[in-house]
Amino acid sequence: MLLPLLTCCRTQRDTLNFDYNGQKVRGVNLGGWFVLEPWITPSLFQPWANGGGVVDEYTFTATLGKAAAQNQLTQHWASWITEADFKEIASFGLNHVRIPIGYWALNPLAGDPYVQGQLPFLDNAIKWARNAGLKVMLDLHGAPGSQNGFDNSGKYGSINWQSGDNVKNTLTAIRNLAARYKGDMDVVTSIELLNEPANWGNDMSQVKQFYYDGWGNVRDSNSEVAVVIHDAFLDVQSYWNGFMNQASGVNHVILDTHIYQIFSQGEVAMKPCAHVQTACAAGPKVSGTDKWTIIGEWTGAQTDCAKWLNGLGKGARYDGTLPASSQGYYGDCQTKYQGTVDGLLQVDKVNLEYYVEAQLDAYEQHTGWIFWAWKTESAPEWHFQNLTRAGLIPQPLTSRKHPGQCQTSACMIPGN
Repeated sequence: MLLPLLTCCRTQRDTLNFDYNGQKVRGVNLGGWFVLEPWITPSLFQPWANGGGVVDEYTFTATLGKAAAQNQLTQHWASWITEADFKEIASFGLNHVRIPIGYWALNPLAGDPYVQGQLPFLDNAIKWARNAGLKVMLDLHGAPGSQNGFDNSGKYGSINWQSGDNVKNTLTAIRNLAARYKGDMDVVTSIELLNEPANWGNDMSQVKQFYYDGWGNVRDSNSEVAVVIHDAFLDVQSYWNGFMNQASGVNHVILDTHIYQIFSQGEVAMKPCAHVQTACAAGPKVSGTDKWTIIGEWTGAQTDCAKWLNGLGKGARYDGTLPASSQGYYGDCQTKYQGTVDGLLQVDKVNLEYYVEAQLDAYEQHTGWIFWAWKTESAPEWHFQNLTRAGLIPQPLTSRKHPGQCQTSACMIPGN
């Protein structure tokens, strides 16, 4: 399994401040900080729980107006993540944080309702990471026009990223981001050009051109940072092998793939053992790429139960409460909808523990992983901090209560 690693990356280790060949990326996403997501911080969106048109950061700021939005968000930015979080992240043996940011923080556009002021807090995050010995992946999570129509792009709805000047303005945002932190490459070891562009709503030839142009924009500021490209939900081997590898004349490129097993009817119907087998199958898949490859988002959840995960006011496939997407009932969301890690049912704790360890075994077969998310207000399956505190994520991260899950076709989970 080491051959793809050796052939893909051995000449790239000289100038970066993280050895993406010799060390495994082990990280967490600081989700819900600079890009709001209703399911991560439902308290901010509670006034519109029963309607009112607020579903994302765009409508949140548009509805509140600049002054009120500025006031609320500045308080949120100052409190959601603090230096204490960075210290605890490092204490758990993690070495990376991925920090989502929206274009509106970097290249605000006339007519947008968004407010600014994120960057001084991001500057602090870089300092905190340096003090804690952590590396930072800066992730452009939202692009003008929306690259995927998800609420986590800033604007829920249609995909209009490739219309008008949107791509050009995205490239300006990337240029501004790279320039701002060009003196911090001891900490900022990677920059992700765009989170989750949807292959179904974009022309992929234009996405690929954007990746080359964005790579160039980053390189204009700094040669000592890796450039991260997302797989657009396309196969990491058959679609992406051959693109932006070393033979193509670019260097320090990381492919980012996100692995969730909950956003379709077939996946929420799977039993715990099937989730483990699916996770294990991802190992050989990612190890067979011709670039560094990380699983930049994954989680402990085997259900889509978390409150508003599918959108503000929407239910879940798992318990049949998501209209048009629910075709069955697979269990009660009960403690998984809203609650604490300690409040999870024992059976859910056991299933999650096995599932997380299998994913760690699989995803470290190439460059590594970044869990989504470090913390949430009330979604226990997604809360790395509290899952680790509760002993459901191993400490140290290399230890296993249930070793060898990916070395057998048998199911090791009790009761399954």
